[in-house]
Amino acid sequence: MKAMVLNAGQRELKYSDVEVPSPGAGQILIKIAACGVCRTDLHVVDGELTHPKQPLIPGHEIVGRVVSAGPGANKYQAGDRVGVPWLGHTCGVCKYCQAGRENLCLKPQFTGYTLDGGYAEFVCAGEDYCFAIPEGYSDVAAAPLMCAGLIGYRSLRMTGDARRLGIYGFGAAAHIIAQLAKFQGREVFAFTRPGDTKATDLARRCGAVWAGDSDTQPPAELDAAIIFAPVGALVPTALRAVGRGGVVVCGGIHMSDIPTFSYDLLWEERVLRSVANLTRRDAQEFLELARKVPVRTETTSFQLTDANDALDRLRSGRLQGAAVLVP
Repeated sequence: MKAMVLNAGQRELKYSDVEVPSPGAGQILIKIAACGVCRTDLHVVDGELTHPKQPLIPGHEIVGRVVSAGPGANKYQAGDRVGVPWLGHTCGVCKYCQAGRENLCLKPQFTGYTLDGGYAEFVCAGEDYCFAIPEGYSDVAAAPLMCAGLIGYRSLRMTGDARRLGIYGFGAAAHIIAQLAKFQGREVFAFTRPGDTKATDLARRCGAVWAGDSDTQPPAELDAAIIFAPVGALVPTALRAVGRGGVVVCGGIHMSDIPTFSYDLLWEERVLRSVANLTRRDAQEFLELARKVPVRTETTSFQLTDANDALDRLRSGRLQGAAVLVP
């Protein structure tokens, strides 16, 4: 099969011929129809997430059809459409798994990082970590739901019942979660790169009541904020924007260093927290909500061979919504 491969010591993917994988126990073989390009993929390729599997096929926002199943796999039938997210395997026995917090598993495996992912024509995945894709979505439209949507949903949950919600960095995750927040009756305040009128326009289309530059204060005090941009300098900015008891959630897997800030920004019971990975329960809840809203994704499609171009556009902020590779 054809795949885009990250080899040791390289910072660019190579279009390569590799063997079609064979499903092991509990796994299914999936013919890939679409794979979203996530900022986490960029962190892997740029070496900001260390010690990936090498050589590696990146990609963890996968949508495709089941081809065959390995021993003991009987959850899906050939032809079923499934999605494959970032969380690829958990041990099931550590204290976090036993407490229903498998996103913090001590021995996890991640699609497109420690397991080969979706920048290819086929992928093998554990059937217990795959999910049926709701009807009403094309393959391309569904792909961003599998990480931008899932991690965004977990981040949104961490804001509790906040009514006024700030979102910093209006990309793939933000444009999905803004729609969900509006559906829940929240007011969304979107913060974008200074001068990025396309992002502010996207934010308004997704239901934001206000959209402006990330270095400005919102017109109203926020109850909570989510930072999707991997920019540590936004942490004190967001803390300054939320009121007493407000929550600031860092929704990315990687962020630049957070600068020193005065204690008064955190005082009055403000909370700063991160979000790590996802649980399968998150996926089940979010996909059902996405169907009800319904969440609509804004995507730009690329051929598999153009994966490096898609990553470069994401790196430089030249994408609106989500990029999706189509083998």
